[in-house]
Amino acid sequence: MIKTTDIVMQDYAYDLPDERIAKYPLPERDSSKLLLYKHGKITETVFRNLPSHLPPKTLLVRNNTRVIRARLFFRKPTGARIEIFCLDPVLPGSYETALSARKECVWHCMLGNAKRWTVNSEPLVKEIPTDKGPLALSAKRICENQVAFSWDDNTFTFGELLESMGILPIPPYLNRDTEPADLKTYQTVYARHKGSVAAPTAGLHFTEAVFADLAKSDIPIMDVTLHVGAGTFKPVKSETIGGHEMHREIIIVDDKTLRCLNRSGRTVVAVGTTSVRTLESLYWLAVRILNNPDIQPEELIVTQWESYGRDENSLPSKKEAFAALLEWLENNELTQLIFPTEILIAPGYRFRVVEAIITNFHQPNSTLLLLIGAFIGNDWQRVYRYALEHSFRFLSYGDSSLLIP
Repeated sequence: MIKTTDIVMQDYAYDLPDERIAKYPLPERDSSKLLLYKHGKITETVFRNLPSHLPPKTLLVRNNTRVIRARLFFRKPTGARIEIFCLDPVLPGSYETALSARKECVWHCMLGNAKRWTVNSEPLVKEIPTDKGPLALSAKRICENQVAFSWDDNTFTFGELLESMGILPIPPYLNRDTEPADLKTYQTVYARHKGSVAAPTAGLHFTEAVFADLAKSDIPIMDVTLHVGAGTFKPVKSETIGGHEMHREIIIVDDKTLRCLNRSGRTVVAVGTTSVRTLESLYWLAVRILNNPDIQPEELIVTQWESYGRDENSLPSKKEAFAALLEWLENNELTQLIFPTEILIAPGYRFRVVEAIITNFHQPNSTLLLLIGAFIGNDWQRVYRYALEHSFRFLSYGDSSLLIP
């Protein structure tokens, strides 16, 4: 078997015509097509029929992150337009506190037209109309990829300022500007915790009617939070996956969810690759804690390659892993885990928690497609060939699949 780091990305290429990329969502979220891959057999249905196709005694896990209006545009006195794309907070260090800041905050940012705005040059200022009159928001580039924001009215939070002047980022491959309808359609109906710059798109198909049918089928739902970063669109430029550096994303999971995962004997079905990355990261975080019970909260992390090359006999069961996480929380008098993950799931990875996946159709040569290849093996080619031949719509606003190996 080929070593994971030696996987050639060209083996995960396929021809995706531009007309197959869904530029807009369907009028009804749950009317999208759903490809069913069950133990090697491929069929199709409509997404609203999902509850009847889930395994008996399913536990559905979804990502409740909410996309923020992270793109800001400023003008220099010369007229040059500068784009500031807020990625993740630096000071205060959490999304909740940074978005709640009332005077100043610092963010990691991607910058458009960056050559026209040098480090430590004069701040850019933008006036924002409010019911109290204009408010001045200042942005100063303090280093290569960090911007300090400050404003002159502390009755407004930074999150409120983003809501009033920011633009919701939509995927670059849509090749269009954000439109008013995207403010609603590019959020899941259960989005709660602000912090993502991209939607967990497998969840876009769910409606309240689908959730009502899930409840009738006695299928419980648990929420996790992974704030999706712009790195989810980062292309793999290396010939092999071993040369690719994974992006870092923040995970938040509370003790209630961990207890449910620990006690449940149900089949764990992840809604989207972000939920997959969260659940599998929890397992490897538990391994880290079991190896170092005195680890401090600021030391918690799951790195890109740590799940590979392990002695299977030394690894805990799923139940032991979640028990270890709960014990660590109790010992540290905490009620939730907050940690970054860089996990890369590619062929050669052994899944520890997730047993079925609901997911959209991903870009060629992407780490998300590698995740699908890890989950169903080379059958990913059959699945994508079927989708292309049967008029499925691709990528964020496209159709979805239920994968049960």
